[in-house]
Amino acid sequence: MSQRITIDHREMSALRHPEKAHRPDNPIQRKPSWIRVKAPNHPVYHETRALMREANLVTVCEEAACPNIGECWSQRHATMMIMGEICTRACSFCNVTTGLPKALDTDEPRRVAEAVAKLGLKHVVITSVDRDDLADGGAHHFARVIQAIRSASPETTIEILTPDFLRKPGALEIVVEARPDVFNHNIETVPRLYPTIRPGARYYQSLRLLDGVKRLDPSIFTKSGLMLGLGEEKMEVWQVMDDFRVADVDFLTLGQYLQPSVKHAAVEKFVTPEEFDGYAGAARSKGFLQVSASPLTRSSYHADSDFAKLQAARNSRLKESL
Repeated sequence: MSQRITIDHREMSALRHPEKAHRPDNPIQRKPSWIRVKAPNHPVYHETRALMREANLVTVCEEAACPNIGECWSQRHATMMIMGEICTRACSFCNVTTGLPKALDTDEPRRVAEAVAKLGLKHVVITSVDRDDLADGGAHHFARVIQAIRSASPETTIEILTPDFLRKPGALEIVVEARPDVFNHNIETVPRLYPTIRPGARYYQSLRLLDGVKRLDPSIFTKSGLMLGLGEEKMEVWQVMDDFRVADVDFLTLGQYLQPSVKHAAVEKFVTPEEFDGYAGAARSKGFLQVSASPLTRSSYHADSDFAKLQAARNSRLKESL
C-alpha cells in the first residue's frame, strides 16, 4: 500500500497557501501501488535534519514535501533552498508558501558552505524560492553561495536549480559567471497548461534562460524537468523535448505530479512506470546526454550519481566526434 509522508507535521491547508483558499477542493486520489516510499527513520536522516536545524537552513525537501526525503537524507543528500522559505509566485502545483519574503540573509552563503563541508558532499544541489521582489531576482545571492561553497569545499561539484529571472536583465549573466557545474531550471509542464499551473511564469522565458546558459558558457551542463499527470498530452511532452534539444539541454527529468493538498491542482492521471519508460526512450532517441524518468523522479533525486553519468556521457560523445 502506498504511503504519504507529511514532513514536520506541518498543516497542509489553506493556511499555508492563503492565495489558494478561494479555490474549490480537489480531492486527493489514492496513490497507485507503484508509488511507494518508506517513512524516514534512518539514523543518518535524523543527523542530516539536525544539521539543517543547527545551521538554520531551509530545504526544498521539506518545503515541497518531497516523497524521497527519507532516502536522500539517509545518504546526507539535502537540497538547500536559499533566500528564505516564502515565494513570490503562486504556482498551483507547489507546496512552498506564497507571500512577501523577508530581507536576504547575508550570512546564509557561509552557513550553506559550512553545511556542505560538514556533510562531506561530493555534489550539492542549491535551489531557491522565486524572488520577484529583488532587482536581480537573487542572482548575486546565488553567486555568493556558489563562491562560498567553492571556498569551503573545493572538490564539491555544484548544481543550481534557479527561478526564471523573468524581467531581471543581467541576472543570468551573474549566475553563469559564478560557474556552477550544472544549471537547472524546470519548465514544469507543457505550455498549454501554464495559465493554470504556472501562471506567473512564461514558457519561452524559461526556454530562453536555458538556451542563454549554453550561449554564455557551453561547458556548463543544463538540465530541466517536467511533472506528468497534470493533463498534458503525449505529443505535447514530445514537443517540449524537441524545444529542449533546440536549446541544447543536456539532462531531462520526468516525474509524477503528486498533489500536496486539496487546494492544489488535481492529479489528472497517474502515469504508469511503463509509460515513463516510453518517454525515457523517446528522450534518449532525441539526443539528451542523460534522462531520468520515473514516478518518483525529482530534480535533485540521485543528482550526485547522475552528475557522474553526465560527465561520462559527454566524454563518450566527444570521443565519438573525433
